[in-house]
Amino acid sequence: MSKKKKKSPNPEKGNRPFKNLKKMLREKDVDIPSPAPTTGSQKPEQPKKPIQEKEPPDNDQTLFMEAMQGVKPVKGEKQIDNRPAPDKAPPPEDRSEEEVLAKLKDLVETGKGFVVSATSEYIEGTAYNVNPEIAKKLHRGDFSIQAHIDLHGFTVLDATEVFDDFLRSAIETKKNAVLIVHGRGLSSPEEPVLKTKVIEWLTRGPFRKWVIAFTSARACDGGTGATYVLLRDRPFTKRERKRKKPLTEE
Repeated sequence: MSKKKKKSPNPEKGNRPFKNLKKMLREKDVDIPSPAPTTGSQKPEQPKKPIQEKEPPDNDQTLFMEAMQGVKPVKGEKQIDNRPAPDKAPPPEDRSEEEVLAKLKDLVETGKGFVVSATSEYIEGTAYNVNPEIAKKLHRGDFSIQAHIDLHGFTVLDATEVFDDFLRSAIETKKNAVLIVHGRGLSSPEEPVLKTKVIEWLTRGPFRKWVIAFTSARACDGGTGATYVLLRDRPFTKRERKRKKPLTEE
């Protein structure tokens, strides 16, 4: 009795466990999506995710923190300190209380240590094309005072007449450096009257052509309550103004 040989399964058919899957799904009324047509080896397109744009940082601090992500600070000897060194304050002078009180007493009684040019009452002026250094030399006392006048107690009208007579006499007698005492005008409600008038007479009056420079006096001569005036030997003319040559010390 011959044995029948079992037929080998068709390799093209193979084992297909999902053969009847579509039929079973249709019976259960399940919608089966139809596959997108493909040509050759082309893969079906995947839906693209929407690109979310990053909002710009609100301020420089946020931008800096984002740029520094992942950065580790240097520690130990490799660390470099680029901060500017603080200014070293000069050591305080070792002065006793007695020395400070003595200097304060000298300042009040004699004016020693008082810098007139550093006060708000200090005045200074020069004529056209005059080196401003001349006014500073005048204030330092480099020019010998040859005459002076005191306008204390005068009214503006009387002070005008006395001032004119004084300057006219100084010019006629070839006096170059004079002193005019007018007071500080601290009792005036607004501004010092006579002091303001003296400045006006020196800069706008008929004697302005004779003035080289003027400045507040030193403390020993009245400080801001008096004015030094440096005068010319001859008046300044329009011809000299046109030349525009700097005037030398006279």
